[in-house]
Amino acid sequence: MIDEKASRHAVVVVGGSRGIGKAIAKVAASEGRPVVLVARSLEHLAEAASEIRIEGGEAFILDLDLCLAGAPAHLEEFLTEKGLLCDVLVNSAGYGLRGAASVLPIDKQIGIIDVNIRALSELTLHFLPGMLRRRQGGVINLASVASFLPGPNMAMYYASKNFVRSFSEALNAELRFTGVTVTCAAPGPVATEFLDHSGAGKVSLFKILPRYPAPYVAEHVWHGFKSGRRLVIPGFSAKIAATTARMLPTGFLLFVVGRLQRRSSDLCPCGSGLRYKACCRATHKANGRKSRT
Repeated sequence: MIDEKASRHAVVVVGGSRGIGKAIAKVAASEGRPVVLVARSLEHLAEAASEIRIEGGEAFILDLDLCLAGAPAHLEEFLTEKGLLCDVLVNSAGYGLRGAASVLPIDKQIGIIDVNIRALSELTLHFLPGMLRRRQGGVINLASVASFLPGPNMAMYYASKNFVRSFSEALNAELRFTGVTVTCAAPGPVATEFLDHSGAGKVSLFKILPRYPAPYVAEHVWHGFKSGRRLVIPGFSAKIAATTARMLPTGFLLFVVGRLQRRSSDLCPCGSGLRYKACCRATHKANGRKSRT
C-alpha cells in the first residue's frame, strides 16, 4: 500500500529516453520535479537521465516493455520502491510505419496498436484513480497533427493518433472540475528520430512541412498542460494543417495525403511485388487511355 503523504509526486514519462518525451522530462525537471523515465533501451535511458542530472534535475530510470502483461503494475511497484507516486503521466511512447497496409508486416502494424493505443490506454486508466483521489495531477498524451486526417500509406499510425486525440479529449471533458487534467498534444513534424525510423522522412509530405525542435514542442505542451488545456498544437504550421484538415472534404485529403506519402519505389498494395507505378497505377492509366479512344 502506498503511503501517499510520505511519497513524493513525480512526473512519469513513458517513452522518456528520446525525442519529445525526453524534452518534456527536462522541462519538468527544470521546475524541480522528480522525473521517472520509462523506455525499453537502458542505454538511452541512462543517457537521458545523465543529461537531466547534469542540468541539476532528479531522474530515475526504468527499462520496461509496455507490451508485457502487468506493465502498469510493475511501474507502480518501481515508484513505490523509490518513495514516489505518479502525479503526472506523460504517454509519449509510440511508433509508426510508412507504406501500404496490405504490404507492411502485420505483426509490426499490430504493434502500433499495442504501443500507441493499448499501452497508452492501460497506463492512463491505471494511474487516473490515484490522481482523482488526490484531486490533482493529470495525463499528457502525445498524438499528432496526423490525428486530424486519414493517412494513406501510414494508415495504422494516423488511425492510432486519431484514437489518442479522441480518447484524451473525451477524458478531459469527463474529468472537468475534478482537479485532474488530461491534455492531448498534437504537434506537426518534430526534429526527432521518428521520421527516420518510420520511413516518413523520405516522403514529400514531411519535406514540405517544417520540423520543430523537440524542446520547443515540449515547452508548449508542458505549459499548455499546466494551464489545463484540452488540446495543444505547437507551431503555426501545425495549427494551419489541423484547421485545414477539418475544413476540406475527406476525399480530397485522401488523394493529397496518399500522393504526398507515396514514393516511386513503393511496392504496389496488390501484392504483386512490383512497384506501384509499374503495376496497378500503370494498368489504371492504360485503361483510362483505352476508354477515351
